[in-house]
Formats: sequence, structure tokens, C-alpha cells
Amino acid sequence: MSAEYRRARWAVVRHAVATLDPAYFALVMATGIVSVGVGNLGLGSLSALLLWLAVACYVVLVVLNCWRCAAHRSTVAADLRDPGRGFGAFTFVAGTNVLGARLLTDGHHGTALVLLACGASAWLVLGYVVPWTAALSGTNRPVVAGANGTWFVWVVASQSVAVLAAALQPVVGPWTREFALLAIGCWSVGVFLYGAAGVLVAARLMLYPVSPGDLTPPYWVAMGATAITVLAGSQIVQMLTTPALAVTRGLVTGMSVVFWAVGTWLIPPLVAAGWWRHVTHRVPLRYDSALWSIVFPLGMYGVAGYDLGQAARLPIVAAIGQHETWVALAAWTATFLIMLGHLVRALLRPGTRADGRASVSRRCAVD
Repeated sequence: MSAEYRRARWAVVRHAVATLDPAYFALVMATGIVSVGVGNLGLGSLSALLLWLAVACYVVLVVLNCWRCAAHRSTVAADLRDPGRGFGAFTFVAGTNVLGARLLTDGHHGTALVLLACGASAWLVLGYVVPWTAALSGTNRPVVAGANGTWFVWVVASQSVAVLAAALQPVVGPWTREFALLAIGCWSVGVFLYGAAGVLVAARLMLYPVSPGDLTPPYWVAMGATAITVLAGSQIVQMLTTPALAVTRGLVTGMSVVFWAVGTWLIPPLVAAGWWRHVTHRVPLRYDSALWSIVFPLGMYGVAGYDLGQAARLPIVAAIGQHETWVALAAWTATFLIMLGHLVRALLRPGTRADGRASVSRRCAVD
């Protein structure tokens, strides 16, 4: 391997870090929730494999993001000011909590508690920083013009805290009341945020022209946000009874069924939008980190349906969830294989210019 080739490959890696998508933790979210789903299907070995793959991806992404924050602070700040990318930072919150919830099912209570503390803290900080910098700063007017599917990740982040807090509540001893209140509070905030994000995104679609390039994969998060709201609700109603739960159990159960119905209703138009984008208007379908924003909602819909069916005694909903998990597994497999091929091409065959330096015109592996 020549020194020139090594320099070219290292330049590709540095460019990849500099342009890393803030929403790349959707890879962890998707892998973690599909791990839960296949576990519900009785595929324990595959579920464990996906779990540790999710852990590896989480560690790598944390390292890369720390590197990016240290070496490219101005780029990170620009992402937080961008309405189209800033809300992607909430995928770190959701990925952390989804991973914690999956680890909890294997009995890793301490690790899950640490991840909840990390995820909840990040959710609290980002919940004030990102909306202000990306949506409410004086340079972004009108606000609705920048609304897109990534805004629903704020909802997903809030509900992910609720999911993990509710799952931990029965095992935290004297803190059951506090964890119940945290879970119900975050679930309630998530419901409110879904309404707010839904209004803004709908206004964007109705008030401004929509081109095929605008209907990107993150719009699937609109369905994923309903699904994780359902999962959080079903986890909440299965908690140990506390005063907060006693007065909200009926509301949470009813709203969970409503959100499941809304999420189911959203699937056909999302499929139709993809057909309009890629078939009617021939927008090339190639690997992009945003594809994980499709896989996660598919996986979450299956897990949420199964869990709601068990909690509310709705066998049809549970059966739909189980069958849909196979769709999510197929989507995860296809996306992961395409991602691996993209990584190999970018790292093993970096383009070079005549002076021997790496060409960064080619999109990098994690762009």
C-alpha cells in the first residue's frame, strides 16, 4: 500500500467525520428496535447479534461525534442552526434510550440506568438548544419554511425517555413513583410535541412547493413517532401502580390506541410518496444515512403493535406487529448491506487527483 494511497484514504475519513450527519444515530435506533422485534419473534440468537452490533455502532458514532465536535466546532454549530439538520441531533437521545431498553431486557439494569441518565440529560439540554438555534433564531424566517420530517425526531427522543423510564420503573426499588412520573411526563410532552411538529410540517407541505427531492426518508419519522408513542404508552400502563399512573392509565391506554391507528393510516401515503419520488420522477435510490429513518419506524411499528396488543389485550394488533417485524428485518438487512458496500467503496477505493491528494468530491461513507 503506497503512502499516496494511505493519504488519500485518510483524507476520505477526515472528510467523512467533518460531514457526518447529526442524525446518524438512527442506525443505532433501527438496529436496537429490530433486535427487540426479532426477540419477540423468538429469534434469540439473531436478537443478541443485532444488540451487540447496535452497541458497536453506538460506540463508533460516539467516538466520531466527539472527534467532530473537537475538530470541526464551526461545522457542528452550523448544523445546529440548520432547520434541516439540527433536529437530527435528537437521534443521539433516542439511540441511547433504545439501546438501554434493549439491554434491560437482558438484565443489564445498571447499564440501562446509566444510559437513561445520559439520554434524559441530553434530551433536556437539546430540547432547549436545538429548537432555539434551528427554528427560533432570528436568521431562520419564516420558521415553517424549514420544517421537515426530522422535526419529528424531537418527539421520538421524548418518548424514548418515557419508554426506558417506564421499563426501569419496576426494578428501581424506592424510586418507583419518581420513575413513573418521569415516564408519564415525557410521554405527555411527546404527545404535545407531535401535535406541534405535525402542524408545522403540514403547513410547510401546503404553503410551499414540494419537489421530489423534498420528500426525503425522514418523513417516515412521522409514523415512527406515533409508533414509539404507542410503545411508551403500553410500557407505562404495565408499570407498578403509583398515584400518577392511577389517574392517567385510562387516558394513556386510549391515546395509545389512537396513535396506533394514526400511524397505520400514515403508512400508505408514505409509500405513495416514495413511489412518486423514485418511480414517477426517477430520483435515484442510493445509499444515504437518511435511509435508517425508514428502517427505524418500520421496526418500531412492529414492536409497538406487539406490545400494545399484549398490554391492552388486542390480539389483532399484536399479530399485525409480529408480521410487520419481518418487513422491518428485511429493510434493515437490505440497508445494512448497502451501507457496508458504500463504506468499502469509499474506504478502499478513494478517488485521487493528479497531485495525489484525496478527492473529496465523492460522497464519503458516512455523509
